[in-house]
Amino acid sequence: MSKIQKDPLRELSQQEEQALQKLAKSTSERMDIIKRANALLSVRAGKSYTEAAIVAGYKSNDTISRLVSRFNQHGLLALSIATGRGCKPTYTSAQQTRILAEVQRKPDHQEDQTGIWSLMTLRRALRKTDLPHVSAETIRQVLHESGYSYQRTRTWCRTGYALRKRKSGTVTVYDPETPKKKTN
Repeated sequence: MSKIQKDPLRELSQQEEQALQKLAKSTSERMDIIKRANALLSVRAGKSYTEAAIVAGYKSNDTISRLVSRFNQHGLLALSIATGRGCKPTYTSAQQTRILAEVQRKPDHQEDQTGIWSLMTLRRALRKTDLPHVSAETIRQVLHESGYSYQRTRTWCRTGYALRKRKSGTVTVYDPETPKKKTN
């Protein structure tokens, strides 16, 4: 525990202080943001980093020290979770395009041993070619991000698109209300 604060809290503007007080009292905000706001208000009130950590429910004063440093640099943006968290995508856009190209290809009964694509048959086909370690979950995520969904007919189809038979032949139609239906 250090006695001298290397990076003390800068002077807050009136808007920042009001926003912190509002966030600290909020019942609908995420708990991690409320804890950070309480910690900053405790430091603002003159408490040490250790006391502010106890008030906010943190175990270490180092957490408060890093929070104060981030707040001094970024302001209220320091309350939200820092970017870069979570798993990074491991497949390039070219590899994702390869997955989409495979799902659009009609499966060959002899080669693929299926008449329709499932995640496992797609995985098997992709592993035979140029993606030897692709998982079914990765394929599912790529398909969902590209607007595909698994249908009752047990096939992957682009959401909002349908094949319709017309006198002139088979055409692809798009339902313009698809984005509204997805959010409901």
